[in-house]
Parts: sequence; structure tokens; C-alpha cells
Amino acid sequence: MKKRGKKIISLTLAAILAAGMTAGCNPGGSSAKSDDSSGSKKNVTLTFGSHQSGLPTSGIVQELAKEFEGETGIKIDFQISPDAQWRDLIKVKLESGEAPDIICADTPISLVSSIHMDKYCAELTGQDWVNRLDASAKSAVSVDSKVYGITFPGAKMYFYLYNKDIFNKLGLTVPTTYAEFKNVCQKIKDSGTTPIFEATTNGWHQVLPLFETGGLWLAQDPDIYQKLNDNKIDLDEIPALSTIIGQLDECARAGYFGDDYLSNAWENGKEAMASGRCAMTIAELGYRGQIDADYPDFKATEKLGAFVMPWGDNQTIGVNPASNAYFINKDSKYVEEATQFFEFLSRPENLQKRLDGQPELSNLCWPEIKSKYSEEDQKFLDSLKKANVVQTSVNYIDSQWMDVGKDLESMYTGAMTPEDVLDSIMKRRTEQATLQKDPGWTK
Repeated sequence: MKKRGKKIISLTLAAILAAGMTAGCNPGGSSAKSDDSSGSKKNVTLTFGSHQSGLPTSGIVQELAKEFEGETGIKIDFQISPDAQWRDLIKVKLESGEAPDIICADTPISLVSSIHMDKYCAELTGQDWVNRLDASAKSAVSVDSKVYGITFPGAKMYFYLYNKDIFNKLGLTVPTTYAEFKNVCQKIKDSGTTPIFEATTNGWHQVLPLFETGGLWLAQDPDIYQKLNDNKIDLDEIPALSTIIGQLDECARAGYFGDDYLSNAWENGKEAMASGRCAMTIAELGYRGQIDADYPDFKATEKLGAFVMPWGDNQTIGVNPASNAYFINKDSKYVEEATQFFEFLSRPENLQKRLDGQPELSNLCWPEIKSKYSEEDQKFLDSLKKANVVQTSVNYIDSQWMDVGKDLESMYTGAMTPEDVLDSIMKRRTEQATLQKDPGWTK
């Protein structure tokens, strides 16, 4: 198994530790080195803060940064933090005035519960590249029609990827209901293969079934997202949510996630699928390309099919228009240089390099760049019913994502019941809304 992605993360984690030692005398971590005794010529170093999943593990963004440095002399110092710590860490840094020059943060930023990048970051509305962004992606980095960030990945959609050979050998067909899904899992387990690769140690992966299935919520009531944001109803009035929490618990107890799922890391998912040790996992279609990059003999693009997650009998694919974006700290000494880096990243040739250099990515939110979807994949995507995912539409969901992951882990160990998990999610929503002085909760 190739370890390139892990190596990059390890090196960048080391970098953030080193940067932390100097942060006290250099807020934000920016630096400028003088090339001569007069100090008239400077090589600027921009700090770039991100969480692990905010940057491709292939290292393509770091490679582009090196090209930018060669062209301009401006260096980019990447400082990467664990996913579980990043949201709280960057909020503290922003509020204390010690944030990096460039910040990777989740979108959309217009939700009340988001990190308020419009408060802390430079406005970019006037940049030439802004009008080339896909409209939905642009809205994800905007507040009141003012643009504050740049983003690259196309719409995210999570499916169950499944091993066609295993399904064919066992005479299985793609499930479209939860009952069918359980039957498939049981037959795979009986054959001696782990049905599902689940990665609970990363905290985010096990949460996907709960909130990527927003189509079920909207089928109940097309206005349900707005009613939740106005606090006219609460999550215990969403039957699909409590149903899916209970179904996850049932599948875990039935052994469908395998024996070691509580210690599984997402970084090991490629090996689990390529080896045939596990038959299914939740991922984007582009994950097959990532497996191919590490295990070319497996031919994941050919051997892994996809189907909509059937939790709660769901058959609508959840769409996340833009998952994360880059922003410029408005208090940075080097806003002009950071803006120059964004312009560099937005050039068509560099957008193409990013798409080509990120195996798990199938398309960009820049319409001028042709997607990597095959004709078959595109036909499949076009055939599906689609709905915006919950976390981009309902306040105080995305902001507690990692906490929900911990709750589900507690449920799997028996420390919490499905009812406890739902109560915990609702209590955190109330706490966060009250803290934000949200009108829906403070009337």
C-alpha cells in the first residue's frame, strides 16, 4: 500500500508544530525574509491553515504552490491539523488574531451556524475569476452576494461503492430498500467477507447516512429545512433521522461492519476494498480513481459499482454543492500576495492540473473544465433524483458533525442508545442556537 498521502500529512503536522513554537512573536505565522542587508527585497511566506480532509492527499495543491513559488518567489507554508480539532482551532485563532494568512474552511458560509468567514476574511467579489465559478459553488462562499472564498471540487455525492465480483458470485442485486440491504449484508457476511468497511476513528465517515439522506426529509415536507432553521419543528419530528440511527445500530450489532470497525481508519479503506476483504463502503465515485492510483491491478473503476445509500429506504442522492473553500485572512499582512495565489490557482491550466492530480476528484465547480466522469457514470448520475444534503441546508448540523460521530461511536459500544444520540444532537442544536442568539430560539 502506498503511503504518500500519510507522508504528506505527517510532514505538514510536523510543520504546524514548528510553526506553533514561533507563533507568539509572529501572529498568524507569516514571515518575510530579507535577501540583502538593506532589507529592500523580500521573499514572502504565506501560512496556509487546513484540516486533513481540506487538502488532497495526493499533494497536488502543494505541488501547485511550489510552481507558484517558482514564478513569484512567494512561498506557501502548509499547516495541517486533524479534522476533529480544526473547526475549534481555527475559530480560536480567528478570534485571537492569530489565524493563518490563508484558511481552509467548510462551506456554505451563509448558514448562521457556520464559521463567519465574511467577518474575518477579505472580500473577493471583484476578482476576475469569480464569474467563472459555478453558481451553486459561488453561493456557498458568499454572504449577501459578496464572495469571500475560492473553491474547486465539484458537487459531492456519496454512494455505496460495491464489489461487482462479490455481488455476482453470491447472486446479489443492488438493494433499493433497507430490508434488501440487510439481506445483501447477511449473505456477504455468511460467505466470510465483511459486508461494509466503516471508518469510525476518523469521526466523520459514520455520520454520512444521517445527513446525506435529506431527500427523505424533503419528501416528508418540501419546506422542512426552513422550518428547522426557524425552530418551528425539531429533529425528533423527522422520522427518517431516528429510523436511520436505529438502523445503523442494528447493522453494527449484526456484525455487518466487521469485527474491528471501531479501530478502522479511512486511510485503510482503499486496501480493504482492493483486497476484497470488504464488499462495500460509502464514498464518492472518484474514490475508485484513488484506489486505482494505489492498486492499479485491482481496476477499481471497472470492478466497483455504485448505488444510492438505502438507509430508511432512501433513493435520492444527496448533493453537497461545495464542501470546503480557501479564504484570505483580512488581517494578514499579505492579502495582496494571497490574492495573487488564488488567481494562480484559478488559471485554466492549473485547474486542469488539479483535476488530473487528484485521483478521487471527478469534476470541478469550474464549468470550463471537463469532468472525468465516464459516459456510463454521467448517465447514472443523470438518472438519479437529487436533493441538497442536510448539513448545507439546516443550521447547527455541520458544526456538530464530529460530535455526532462520537455519539454514534458511543452507541456502537453500548454507552448510548439511538434515542440518546438523537437527544444529544437536538440539545447541541439548542445550545449553539442560543449561543448565536438565533431569533428562532430567543423569541
